[in-house]
Amino acid sequence: MKGSVNVARQSYLFTSESVSEGHPDKVCDRISDAIVDTYLSKDPNSRVAVETLTTTNKVVLAGEVRGCPSITKDTLIETARRAIKDIGYAQDGFHHENCSIDVYVHEQSVDIAQGVDAGDNKDEGAGDQGIMFGYACRETDVLMPAPIHYSHQILKDMATARHDGSAPEFGPDAKSQVTLQYENGKPVRATSVVVSTQHNEGVSQEALREKVRGYVEQVLPAGWMCPESEFYVNPTGRFVIGGPDGDAGLTGRKIIVDTYGGAAPHGGGAFSGKDATKVDRSAAYASRYLAKNVVAAQLAEKCTLQLSYAIGVSKPLSIYVDLHGTGTVDESKLEAALMEVMDLSPRGIREHLGLTKPIFERTAAYGHFGRKPDEDGGFSWERTDLIDSIKSALT
Repeated sequence: MKGSVNVARQSYLFTSESVSEGHPDKVCDRISDAIVDTYLSKDPNSRVAVETLTTTNKVVLAGEVRGCPSITKDTLIETARRAIKDIGYAQDGFHHENCSIDVYVHEQSVDIAQGVDAGDNKDEGAGDQGIMFGYACRETDVLMPAPIHYSHQILKDMATARHDGSAPEFGPDAKSQVTLQYENGKPVRATSVVVSTQHNEGVSQEALREKVRGYVEQVLPAGWMCPESEFYVNPTGRFVIGGPDGDAGLTGRKIIVDTYGGAAPHGGGAFSGKDATKVDRSAAYASRYLAKNVVAAQLAEKCTLQLSYAIGVSKPLSIYVDLHGTGTVDESKLEAALMEVMDLSPRGIREHLGLTKPIFERTAAYGHFGRKPDEDGGFSWERTDLIDSIKSALT
């Protein structure tokens, strides 16, 4: 319309979902990331790109690697079984002890290696082309969008209860979905909550509903619980058969769950199963790191950041920052400042964030972002240690 102005909506509903560590796709992410950690624990310069497929009592591993030769097919099988056991699968249709595991993993292509490896006259290049996005906002104390944050936390708390024995009726496979009402651009309450959880035979749906309610109410802020008529637990009824026995799983099929729940853009690639020379993973972490530090520095209420790369090329091709009209600084100046405070080459990202360590298996469920940094370097991209550097670069 002539003369119209594009103004962001201030009142609306927004929904995000999460899936548990026992969801078939997340089982695959966990196995793939466990294999990445296995290689990195032997050689921090390993190159790994391994995909996993699961179905009824079957696991298939495929991909390419370059690393410690002592890691054999049997090592990969043992790694997969351990990951499945840790998740909690010991069911007739999917059991860590007796599921069949096929391995089709081979050496990395020499064509890829020559483009990625550093040489006499060039720095290490990106492992692939691609675009990566980072995002942060003030909706939660971890600077994540509220719908995905609460969706993750509900399932994480349920999984903790399952593992510690306080909720033995829960199975490993589960999904959640939280819809929040936004007023004046801020979340104020839940309008609906959906939780589907695998459960033991003989558990009544009424008992399950009340058990799940407790986890939802302890996660949502006080007074945010949705109306009873909009609280759905196992809406299809019985959910005994779950995990890979109920549905096939693939690595990298839950990328929106892994990031911002749809509240921000996602680049073209998944994270799991890849070492940090693959910018799909490392540059997405760097993008979140920079966006989070911008918001933590009080320079904006929300920040979206994009990086782009070409295979074999060290420097990023572009950086883009959008502060969504909430910023206190010029976005183009901020882009220049961010390029100054951090080396955004693949090597620079890896060294700055310590991404050559075996720290990736823990990222496979409940989101790669919004997590607490670990003392051993896990979730290093969640640190807010660039605040002073960014402010100095802007002056």
